Amino acid sequence: MNNTTDMTKGSPVRLILAFGTPLLFGNILQQLYNFVDTVVVGRSLGMNALAAVGTTGSINFLVLGFVMGMAQGVSILVSQYFGAKDEKKLRRSITMSAYLNVAVGILTTIIATWASRSMLQWMNTPAEILDMAVEYIHIIFLGTLVSLAYNFFSGILRALGDARNPLIAMIIAFLINTVLDVWFVAGLQIGVAGAAYATVMAQGVSAVYCFVCLKRIELLHFEREDWKVDGRLFKRSLTLSLPVAVMNSITAVGVMVLQTAINGFGALYVAGYTAASKVIIILEQVSSTFGFAASTYVGQNMGALEIGRIRQGVRQINVAVLLMNAACALIMIVFGKTLMRLMVSESEPDVVLVGYHCLVFLSCFLVALGVLWVHRCSLQSMGDTFYPMLSGMLEFVSRIFFVWMLPRFFEFDGVLASEVSAWISAGLFLVIVFRYRIGHIEVQEQKMENA
Repeated sequence: MNNTTDMTKGSPVRLILAFGTPLLFGNILQQLYNFVDTVVVGRSLGMNALAAVGTTGSINFLVLGFVMGMAQGVSILVSQYFGAKDEKKLRRSITMSAYLNVAVGILTTIIATWASRSMLQWMNTPAEILDMAVEYIHIIFLGTLVSLAYNFFSGILRALGDARNPLIAMIIAFLINTVLDVWFVAGLQIGVAGAAYATVMAQGVSAVYCFVCLKRIELLHFEREDWKVDGRLFKRSLTLSLPVAVMNSITAVGVMVLQTAINGFGALYVAGYTAASKVIIILEQVSSTFGFAASTYVGQNMGALEIGRIRQGVRQINVAVLLMNAACALIMIVFGKTLMRLMVSESEPDVVLVGYHCLVFLSCFLVALGVLWVHRCSLQSMGDTFYPMLSGMLEFVSRIFFVWMLPRFFEFDGVLASEVSAWISAGLFLVIVFRYRIGHIEVQEQKMENA
């Protein structure tokens, strides 16, 4: 069944919201997917096993974030060629991106697996959980190609305007992961390896589902000629993908720095921030999801040379995301303490208060994160991945600078403010760049029309 959507016609904000809403449900479900792993491991294997899985989060994000960034390049090309109605280049962009991603995936698997123990030791992972952490992350990294395949195939579907099937794939993965987690960890009792196997196998099934969906799309019926090496398209895929991958990895390092600063305030603040972050990461899906939805819209209209529609659509979705994030902040102010009490034992009232404070502080600035995501994804889909990569570096530098300076004056609030300052600085930079780039393109178009 063909679920592609042409976003070069119709109301921009309606198209983006209709496309983004299923993606939002899927992304929230993915966060619950990770939550299930935590619950099953924690309840079945105990504190050390839970800590072993948890301590791998940063390097997992560092490595798989890079791989996911490489896979994102194909969605930029596909959305542009789909908008331009150039089916031949669309197919060839997929094959060239496939060559690139397989090569990167194999190399990343080898390096990450080999270096995983050293990275965990560098992060001062406690000796009593080190072996379990290595066992878990080895299996995750050996499944890198599986994760890459899911992100590659689902990225193509989204670029073609299909939000329904990636959502179904995520629902399937969530259900399979939940069942296998319980069976492998609690039933067969194969330890943290069971949780890792469940994750990789669930992603594998979702990748197969997305691949089957792609096979049903008529314009993706590949011929032998589509697989011939095209140096220009291969280079363009690399040029678009690599900056996104680097940006993701830089962001991961920034998160590690922030966590280090929080650790310095002791267990109470670590526990409160951890509880709040479980909620904040779900709220952040509004910004990231509609940013990605905007990227499909922008990519298709860029391919169709509908520059006016790009400006209109970005402006409208910015307003919509701002209103949604403002609503999220209001809900957290009213109900945030209740949420913290659901997650934290009644015997730990101080943790509830710290968690609620973090929740309110960060949620009130989600509007800045929305601006950041919409403009970053829009620029990427216009084919400009260099400035978004610079914004990632600016975000990283801002986070480090402010986390070094602000806690001296504002203590723990200074750490929270450093995160917010990184969002604001990167967001403002991207707004300026987007307005310059869209204006430059419009001037170039005008010159061509007058020539």
